[in-house]
Amino acid sequence: MPTVRQRFLDFRRSLPRTPRLERQTVRVRGLSFAVFTSPPSGGSLPPLVCVNGGMLFDHSMLWPALSPLAAKRQIVLYDQRGRGDTQEPADPSASTIEDDAADLATLRRALGIRKWDVLGHSWGGGISMLAAARDQAGTRRLVLVDAVSPTSAWMAPMREAVIARLRGAELDAYLAISEEALKTSDPEIHAAHARAAYPAWFADPDFARFFAPPRATSRAGAAVLGKLRKDGYDWTEQLSALRVPTLVLHAERDPFPEWASRELAAVLPESRFAMVPGSGHMPFWEAPRRFFALVESFLDAPSPERVALPT
Repeated sequence: MPTVRQRFLDFRRSLPRTPRLERQTVRVRGLSFAVFTSPPSGGSLPPLVCVNGGMLFDHSMLWPALSPLAAKRQIVLYDQRGRGDTQEPADPSASTIEDDAADLATLRRALGIRKWDVLGHSWGGGISMLAAARDQAGTRRLVLVDAVSPTSAWMAPMREAVIARLRGAELDAYLAISEEALKTSDPEIHAAHARAAYPAWFADPDFARFFAPPRATSRAGAAVLGKLRKDGYDWTEQLSALRVPTLVLHAERDPFPEWASRELAAVLPESRFAMVPGSGHMPFWEAPRRFFALVESFLDAPSPERVALPT
């Protein structure tokens, strides 16, 4: 039986050449954002903006991972405020996830896009759903991939799940960073935590070694993470009013708890829940055929009522 890595490589080899992204700078809410777009597809589907997670990282967390979606639609990616090549705000320590959500909602109009689809992964799912709640008229459909849930109740259980997955020096590195330290805005602490947790995101430990832990830091991103961990959050009220058709995807072997994804699907009035078997937090790498079949079925259907998700 082929390994997870071999299945991934076979899938990537079956694809056409990855399209080149065009970069532009877009001024939004007083900051210069780095925006990256694939070539227009020429079809009738609206553009799809993809929002990466991690809070410290740039758009490369999702590209070329999501490049198969560019075959039928234009893909839009961007670096969040103070991450990657996007300008840092004057006071990065004051950054909040609400700022990130407002940026995305405004970015669509700045790009001259009447309506788009939105895909968010992990913490990027939190940004995406808060942005869609602000911009329902401009959001056709929403895909949430192992996204954070409506409240912060998932944080402690996920830490325990990560601890259960790590071994040896990897576990020591993770345990060296306390929960109290993560409630600060120290960018080096959050960067070290992201690298230490990285191997736990994969269901297959051997496949995890195929990917190097990202090395990135951001003062703005660390401030957002520190506030969310220190104060907690509850977005139930905003999300219960979000009536955009939504697909909530959960990877079966993600350390992020399944009950939290199902809680999210229950709060969103127009949502559907689907499982990606055999994958950890990165289903576009560990289970790409299933992942892309689910996403494309949902986005390609002419109307939400006709969406038939593959079994």
